[in-house]
Amino acid sequence: MYKVYGSVRSRAARVIWLLEELGQPYELIKVGPRDPQVVALNHTGKIPVLEDGGQLISDSSAIMTYLADKHGAFTYPAGSYDRAIQDSLFHAILDELDAVLWVAARHGFILPEDKRAPGISESAKWEFDNNFQRLERRFQGPFLLGDQMTIADILLVHCMSWAKGAGFPLNSDVLKTYGKEMRNRPAYKKLAELS
Repeated sequence: MYKVYGSVRSRAARVIWLLEELGQPYELIKVGPRDPQVVALNHTGKIPVLEDGGQLISDSSAIMTYLADKHGAFTYPAGSYDRAIQDSLFHAILDELDAVLWVAARHGFILPEDKRAPGISESAKWEFDNNFQRLERRFQGPFLLGDQMTIADILLVHCMSWAKGAGFPLNSDVLKTYGKEMRNRPAYKKLAELS
């Protein structure tokens, strides 16, 4: 059984959602960043951490890729053209949405007050909005890459939920409708029950 160290209100939600989609058993150890249990597993103290048979993997994107590859689901085969397109989209979401949200969060409440850049939130919202609207042009439907749901879908919907909670704009009716449909999936509803 997998062990997931983290909380539903963190990037661990991506891993939990994927495990629910895969139908894989897991134990959620509810801990926050820098918890002594986490530091013992990951010297950075960051969550999530996945434990699989004594092996440890950190970083939600690495964990999602590992699980999708291991179980042969929610991903295209490594080395295929479709996988390259999936990876391109996955990394674009990390760079252009997740990273922007993380910068705003760090400067909003994580960094010491004297290290925060005033006004960065408005700049981040503008950048996120531009990037989000550009992403709509890559949407194929019903999932990001067409008929197959991938880990890129989980990543995007998690970023959209994070953005909504942080007051970021989601100026794309197409992607908002898609996000609503994704949040109606049984696996996502199980994730929401853990909150």
